[in-house]
Amino acid sequence: MKYYAHSLEGQPPENWQPLEEHLKNVAEMAAEFAKPFGGDQWACLAGLWHDLGKYSPAFQKKLYDANGFECHIETQPGRVIHSEAGGHLAAQKGWKGVDRVFSWLIMGHHAGLTDYESEHVGPKALEPKMREPFRSATVLENVPGSILDQSPPNQKFPQGADPSLFIRMLFSCVVDADFLDTEAFMNKRKSSQRNQAYPELAELLPHFDAYMDKLCAGVEPSPINKIRAVVLSQCREAAVREPGVYSLSVPTGGGKTLASLAFALRHAVEHKIRRGKSRIIYVIPFNSIIEQTADVFRKIPGFENAVVEHHSNLAETDEDSETVRNRLAAENWDAPLIVTTSVQFLESLYACRTSRCRKLHNIANSVVIFDEAQCLPPEYLRPSVHVIRELYRHYHVTPVLCTATQPVLTQTESFDFKFREGFEEVTEIVSNPDELAGKLKRVEVVLHRNDLVPVDLPELAATLQSEEGAVLCIVNRRDDARRLAQLLPSAHTVHLSTNMCAAHRTHTLAGIRKSLLRKDYPFFVISTSLVEAGVDIDFPVVYRALTGIDSIAQAAGRCNREDKLIMNGKKVYGKTVVFVPTNQPQYVRQQAGIARELLQGGNLDNLLSPENYEKYFRQRFWQLGEDALDKKRIMELLSGRMNYYFRTAAQRFRLIEDDWQESVLVPYGEAVKLLGRLTSESWHERALLRQMGRFIVGIPKSLFAALAARDYIRESGYPGLFMLDPVLYDESFGFVPPDEAAAIDPEKFMMTE
Repeated sequence: MKYYAHSLEGQPPENWQPLEEHLKNVAEMAAEFAKPFGGDQWACLAGLWHDLGKYSPAFQKKLYDANGFECHIETQPGRVIHSEAGGHLAAQKGWKGVDRVFSWLIMGHHAGLTDYESEHVGPKALEPKMREPFRSATVLENVPGSILDQSPPNQKFPQGADPSLFIRMLFSCVVDADFLDTEAFMNKRKSSQRNQAYPELAELLPHFDAYMDKLCAGVEPSPINKIRAVVLSQCREAAVREPGVYSLSVPTGGGKTLASLAFALRHAVEHKIRRGKSRIIYVIPFNSIIEQTADVFRKIPGFENAVVEHHSNLAETDEDSETVRNRLAAENWDAPLIVTTSVQFLESLYACRTSRCRKLHNIANSVVIFDEAQCLPPEYLRPSVHVIRELYRHYHVTPVLCTATQPVLTQTESFDFKFREGFEEVTEIVSNPDELAGKLKRVEVVLHRNDLVPVDLPELAATLQSEEGAVLCIVNRRDDARRLAQLLPSAHTVHLSTNMCAAHRTHTLAGIRKSLLRKDYPFFVISTSLVEAGVDIDFPVVYRALTGIDSIAQAAGRCNREDKLIMNGKKVYGKTVVFVPTNQPQYVRQQAGIARELLQGGNLDNLLSPENYEKYFRQRFWQLGEDALDKKRIMELLSGRMNYYFRTAAQRFRLIEDDWQESVLVPYGEAVKLLGRLTSESWHERALLRQMGRFIVGIPKSLFAALAARDYIRESGYPGLFMLDPVLYDESFGFVPPDEAAAIDPEKFMMTE
């Protein structure tokens, strides 16, 4: 009897893919993927055995029946589970410890890695499945001896490596190889689109160098541009150093984005001795700036088709062109330059599902740039730094911590605080960060009324109006942003917060830049912290509600950004004013308290310095304590002797907790038009959903329920997607709760009664 792995709809069996061919293809491909980190023997055998359950007569009959061909195979009724036989074979071999690894890799290659013990996830756990080898006994009798008779891998797990990450990396190799070989047989058109060659990093480097040389030659020789040129030069020089953990500590406006890419490109090319294909992964903390960063890279000649974005708000405006290829590359990151979010990057490293794990093996041999590294969430700091350190130690990854406010992420073993997961050493790329900070100083920091006495919103509004020109004011709460904006002249005031959908914010930021260019003064922008990271706007005066020193520094980065502020014919500093709000939210009180101590020290001239950033982060992490840096206890779930809880760890490692809110489509821009297409053009469903991500806001669940009960939120016509009533979405403020919306424009509600 001939056994098949996959059939083709309506075609006879002789055109189907032989099972032995599929197993050997996957084994060979998985081994190639795992070579860079010394796991090729493990991946090869797991690939060879992953579909042994398809030697089941019941599975073969299922293929024949599904395609309408007569089959004279006698089978027992019941569900066909083809993903267990290979794991049962490993268990039967008696390879102590090794059998558990293969059982995880093989039994999870469809459903994902699971917990080992049953009390955590019930019957889906690995341990009870391993105890039932009799379920595959008759199936394994049909497996050819050339596949059945194998020896255990000679390779050992890398010495000192985290075995749980090594298993996830092997799993990535197997499931990606399985996906790719299946796709190559089932969908040759899609496979050919994927296999179009991307340029190598060595090909991109001369294009980048020529672009940067031209860019530097074309800018005015101002002091700040000279400093940016020095930063670029030092990044190029440092790139030839040996692989390690690097930091790039450059104040906001110092040209970190392109300078860090200069380091990454040259470093990857210089160290071609590493095995496997290398790439650069640029990790950004916020969706709001990921698209503009990718666009910066695409503008470099030769990079147009080398950059792949991977984030939740990816807008596919042209479903028929390059988006197909980008979408395929986003599945497994098989491209030279990936721009993604810290959520996507870090959650994938702790993921258990096949679709999310596929990309992991392609992180090996890469340079990973962590933009705004201070944004790593403290409650996940230990598992986050641990997995980055593992990538450096055992997977040939060079991490670059890129920020103006460098956090302290080295190992600490003091009597009252331990951070064992920290890096042994972090090498700074620029020669003297303190001196650089002094040279790039463009702002003076002052206290509102020269004290730290709380100020209410009416008084703050009056103070803002006493300033001349353009003023940016950043507050901690969305409600404060809206209410403060309402206290200012509407004709001269712009509001920004996450109560506005992403498309609305993008449009508003474009308008802000035009107003600044035209000098439409007076001009007030009231925003939450969303403008602080990577948003390229430049104000002479910035007000910032008291929070952590890192956020104050980011706010100051929007002040006199280009160092072109002139008064009475002389260059002057911009002004960043720190004020204490009367209503300080709980989630910023700890970091605000540490900042208050530094502000009360009195040396405001030196407030935004690397020395103070170090003091701030040391104090912050010490106050939080070791346990709080792994709030969900991820580390203990993946420690011990192969008794891992992969599924539970993946469920807990969620950098953005979305359990407290619901996503709602808002009636802004083309949202309603897209919804109409979504309900009528199912073949474009995925692309349309991604576009519609830019028209979503998050509403707290308790408020969502109340609004739905009052019919302000309704079903959209697409399953699981809800639509906000137009009366609750304001062109200036975005989503506004009913009572406050009525206060803004009562006519809206009168018209709906």
